[in-house]
Amino acid sequence: VQLQASGGGLVQAGGSLRLSCVTSGLTLGYFAIAWFRQVPGKEREGISCISGFGGIVTYAESVKGRFTISRDDAKNLVHLQMNSLKPEDTAVYYCAADVLATMHDLLKEDEYSFWGQGTLVTVSS
Repeated sequence: VQLQASGGGLVQAGGSLRLSCVTSGLTLGYFAIAWFRQVPGKEREGISCISGFGGIVTYAESVKGRFTISRDDAKNLVHLQMNSLKPEDTAVYYCAADVLATMHDLLKEDEYSFWGQGTLVTVSS
């Protein structure tokens, strides 16, 4: 299983970015795919997750209403549309995956076995 995150960059507060996670080596429908973010010196925060056949979508309160997660199973892609960005959204963003049937807390870091490299999002004030 391989994951590759992309789409980070520098944006002004109030702006938007779309992150993408390309997956390979898995049947996407059986997996939960999540986005996490991490600021240096802080714990990694789970911010959104989407499952396949189960149709589960969940968001952390910190991003609810501003971020939207989606998946394209035909292209093995998961996107995170981030709108109304705030300076406090600045972080390295990671995508992660694991088999949905084995999971309990979809926004908990140690539930995930497979991780992509991070992509940096910087929101200027």
